[in-house]
Amino acid sequence: SEEKRRQTMDLGADDVINYTEVGDFSPIVRRLTGKRGVDVVVEHVGTDTWAQSLRSLARNGRLVSCGATSGGSGSVDIWTLFAKQLQVLGSYGGTRADLRQVLGAVGCGDLRPVIHQRMPLAAAREAQEIVERREVFGKIVLEP
Repeated sequence: SEEKRRQTMDLGADDVINYTEVGDFSPIVRRLTGKRGVDVVVEHVGTDTWAQSLRSLARNGRLVSCGATSGGSGSVDIWTLFAKQLQVLGSYGGTRADLRQVLGAVGCGDLRPVIHQRMPLAAAREAQEIVERREVFGKIVLEP
């Protein structure tokens, strides 16, 4: 949405592409980067954006997959993978040490999580419905 685009720009993004509005976003990425592509894609959508995300990578680029909300299937053009020396990584989470580091960064203000809304734990179903309607920018915090 336009509101999410504005919020993302306010957080410091150079450019924002709404993949639901443009179809194949990889040509836009190539144009915005002078045909170079991007160094890293954090891919959390899945099937709907997988191929475009790979095409958006620069030589030696990395795709980090951390979700598959639109489905878990995707293919890789093996020739492109080795010719561009791409890395594809899966990330399901981090270690306890990673968590301590992140919490430390939050605690000292170096990292500020985006909180969309705070809700009582009893409203968990409503919170899930808000997420499913894609009305969230950031996280919903459920409080006991």
